[in-house]
Amino acid sequence: MARQNKNLQNHTSLALVYFVLAAGLGCVLRCFRVFEIPVTYKFIVHAHSHVALLGWVYLALTTLLYKLYLSRAEVHKKYRNIFWFTQLTIVGMLLTFPFQGYAVFSIIFSTLFLFASYWFAWFFFKNVPFEYKQKHSLKCAKIAIVYLLLSSLGPWALGSIMNTLGVTSIWYRLAIYFYLHFIYNGWMIMALVAVFLYILDMHNISLSDKGFKAFFLKLNLGIVLSFFLSTLFTQPSEFYYILGGVGAFLQLWAFYDLYTFMRNEWALIERPFSKFFIITIKTVGVLGGIKMFLQLLSAIPYFANMATTYLDFTVGYLHLTFLGVVTISLFLFLDYFKLLILNKKLFLVYVFGFLLTELLIFFKAIVAWQSATLFSEYYFILAVTSLLVLVAVLGILIHNCRLKAILK
Repeated sequence: MARQNKNLQNHTSLALVYFVLAAGLGCVLRCFRVFEIPVTYKFIVHAHSHVALLGWVYLALTTLLYKLYLSRAEVHKKYRNIFWFTQLTIVGMLLTFPFQGYAVFSIIFSTLFLFASYWFAWFFFKNVPFEYKQKHSLKCAKIAIVYLLLSSLGPWALGSIMNTLGVTSIWYRLAIYFYLHFIYNGWMIMALVAVFLYILDMHNISLSDKGFKAFFLKLNLGIVLSFFLSTLFTQPSEFYYILGGVGAFLQLWAFYDLYTFMRNEWALIERPFSKFFIITIKTVGVLGGIKMFLQLLSAIPYFANMATTYLDFTVGYLHLTFLGVVTISLFLFLDYFKLLILNKKLFLVYVFGFLLTELLIFFKAIVAWQSATLFSEYYFILAVTSLLVLVAVLGILIHNCRLKAILK
């Protein structure tokens, strides 16, 4: 078991390496308006997003799910093949996207990653021990993986759309948005909910079966229906705005139910956890609330058109979800299960850098919306604040590796 935990710690360190690389590519993107950089901007965007979503987040989440549900199943040797095949696909994307964008080899590695995710899904469903079958958290973990599989329909559709309708077709954008929606709001959020409910259950704190069923139904129906918010750039009939709005409202309602439960059980919840855990989970709750409020707001035609016209609103929203809700939760949970030795000062630097970049991105969107003019140093300051995120993540990686070496 100790050897297995060490392997999972190494997997976490590798996920952090991907995060450092993704953050570095993000800094390159920020510097395009500051320096002359002899690379293709769009290619770096593709590399940045793929390494961030499929390197850092995917690897961190699958490591957590393995730790929680499969570490007692004695299947690590079998899992090793899945793990290294997945790394081959991620490294392949890292070495091809920056130089050719979407082309033969990058598409091959992206496709192989889809097969790797199918392999992991099959492995997970097959090997979860019976003792977890009735756990609320496992139901969330399973539906998270279902969303991961569902999201892959987007990339599969892209090939035929590109060959028939072309990249200017609305169906091309819809396929990408379908993928992103079910990756962000389905796979990532549901997997994090699974981990959080698992942690509460470890301390005998859990929703009643009736309460969980209501929460689960609202949240998942909301995830499915809120996809229609991603179609509003086509300016469809009012019906789609209503469907998307109902989906966003249901998600907000589901998390309000979870918040109400936690508030009522706060005396039990507060006792077993550190001050750092409590403050961080509250921070995630606030960021998640802002995310869901913005999502609900986008069901109103005026704001839907605003998000489509001024893309920095969308970029800010995606970074709020990924760098805020998802990544801060991952740092917290990986630290809680001792898969990561988190340096709290560097973590605060990360949060500070994230908040500054978010403010700057939304500021630029508001300036464009109001037809105002950006101050001249804007892009330089944005590049510097992005460096804060890179330095923090790199520092967390180095600190983690040094402490592991000392503790050997």
